[in-house]
Amino acid sequence: MSVIDEIKARVDIVDLVSETVQLRRSGKNYTGFCPFHSNTRTPAFAVFSDTGTWRCFGQCNEGGDIFGYMMKREGVDFSDALRILAEKAGVELKPQTPKEQAAAEEYDHLRLLLEEAATFFRHQLLNTPPGQPVLEYLQQRGVNAESVEAFGLGYAPNAWEMMSSYFRGKGYQERDLLQAGLVSERDGGGVYDRFRHRLMFPIRDERGRMAGFGARILNPDDVPKFLNSPQTPVFDKGHLLYGLDRARKSIRSQEQAVIVEGYLDVIALHQAGFTNAVSPMGTALTEHHLYLLKRYTRRIVLALDPDAAGDKATLRGLQIARQALDHESEPVFDARGLLSFEARLQADIRVTTLPPGMDPDDVVRRDPQEWQRIVDNAAPVVMHVMDALAAGRDLRDPKVKEEIAAQVLPLIQDIPSPIERDTYRQRLARLLHVAEHTLMIEPVSGSRPARRRAPRFNGSVAPRTKAPSPLLGGYPLEAHALGVLMRRPDLLYRLDRRLQELGLNRLSTGDFQHADHQAILGLLLQSVDQDMAEPLNYVLNSLSLPMMEVADGLLARTGNLDPSEDRVLDDLVRAILTMRDQAVRQSIEYLRYLMEEAQQQGDLKASQYQQTMVQHTQVLQRLNLALGQYTSRIPSNRIS
Repeated sequence: MSVIDEIKARVDIVDLVSETVQLRRSGKNYTGFCPFHSNTRTPAFAVFSDTGTWRCFGQCNEGGDIFGYMMKREGVDFSDALRILAEKAGVELKPQTPKEQAAAEEYDHLRLLLEEAATFFRHQLLNTPPGQPVLEYLQQRGVNAESVEAFGLGYAPNAWEMMSSYFRGKGYQERDLLQAGLVSERDGGGVYDRFRHRLMFPIRDERGRMAGFGARILNPDDVPKFLNSPQTPVFDKGHLLYGLDRARKSIRSQEQAVIVEGYLDVIALHQAGFTNAVSPMGTALTEHHLYLLKRYTRRIVLALDPDAAGDKATLRGLQIARQALDHESEPVFDARGLLSFEARLQADIRVTTLPPGMDPDDVVRRDPQEWQRIVDNAAPVVMHVMDALAAGRDLRDPKVKEEIAAQVLPLIQDIPSPIERDTYRQRLARLLHVAEHTLMIEPVSGSRPARRRAPRFNGSVAPRTKAPSPLLGGYPLEAHALGVLMRRPDLLYRLDRRLQELGLNRLSTGDFQHADHQAILGLLLQSVDQDMAEPLNYVLNSLSLPMMEVADGLLARTGNLDPSEDRVLDDLVRAILTMRDQAVRQSIEYLRYLMEEAQQQGDLKASQYQQTMVQHTQVLQRLNLALGQYTSRIPSNRIS
């Protein structure tokens, strides 16, 4: 995505114009008095929210997009308007380098290849004998021919090299197929088709450009059930919503987007006339997903199954997750994270649940009006969590009341609006049958500081007097670095390359001193070497409940990463280098103490300690040289 596209995705033209013009909704567009000429009688100024443009139909007779509006409003040229809007959108501006220009051309090449792949898969579905059973399966699922055509569904043949051979015959190189995510490398060399005997779903960005594929198994014994394209230059699940290219106009006109979990759910809803449905494709809902949607609406509804909405909310510190149909990844819906998104984006995020054992396509096929009622009854996140935690519980039990209050009150406290906080607190008091003032003055167990654990000591290093919890501010640099890696596990490879270029060892658990941090990093390193789940989901699924609290704290402190990936990586390298520098200095100081003590006692180990100190000093010199290339310090608000 170009800088201009990124700014347009983040700056809503209605919001921008509303800063200086009082707009009134007129159908799906907005009208007002033109700010560029004197007129108080005829509202001849129109804003077209669907296309992101404006026009004066009066004296000015001009129009344009957000950049044209800013140029005319502020009397500046395009470069200044770009700078102003980039600052407003939080997007970094930098000139396109020759390398970036070459990358853009390469992206176009990949999209063309993906478009041809979609045509190949569609031909295999519609015009070959192996595709006929797949068409019958789609008919059984209620997908009609019009939807098959509209969404470009296809079939990947049950063969290891049919597709790759086809594209080699068209002049594409093995490198092209690998970059597009259409093939995988064999251990012994060569490649094979990534998608085999699967129903294929072309995935496009919000502008309708090909980005990758989702693939569903047809043989129940195959795994994983759903397989997406790997991360590529044009495919990033955290930046794509399935169906948004077809749903955006409807989302704008209905002033509401509905997020469901599956490809077929999206297709079934669109087929039934509910064309405002999209899916995050089996991955965690990201802030970028919500930025995409906020361009069209502020009201976002999450449609979850009963398991995701109920038990998981209790078991995972209010993280509402679905143990997936998709073994490749597990979507995670975090109540606190959603509230944070809601506050930052000034959105209205609501949650609803489906009847037991039913997916959206089941509901809409049974009764479209039922689906509409379900969406209409969607509740704000806090109310949904209250109801989910209270469902089936004995609310006369004081312990149950305390447990629910301990989990809900922190959410209420996170809400910026005092009116909303007061309303939710009143509702919680009524739900639990307690006096409202007890929820305001009595600290609940969930908000008490966690007890500090005794330090671990194995006799090989000097014992520490305290081992502070990372949630209470101990080891802040470690917590920052690990939180960044949990949010961006793809940076592990680039971090290791940077360290090796500096003549240093790769990242290891030994770089962290806190035992909990070591355990989480160990899982993170394992997560990038497997392909059954998204790395973060692999880590979270492997943690005990106490460790989940630590993980939540790490993620919470890194919720506002710099949008520039290079700056995040530089920040991460600085953190690791500084951690190593501190650890080596600490070791040198301790070795000096041991050496002096051994010399006083005439112990022959004194010379060994001295040799080790020399080695550590050499390591410290290399670290100092490396840190010289990363002179900027990590901002204190990033590691506090």
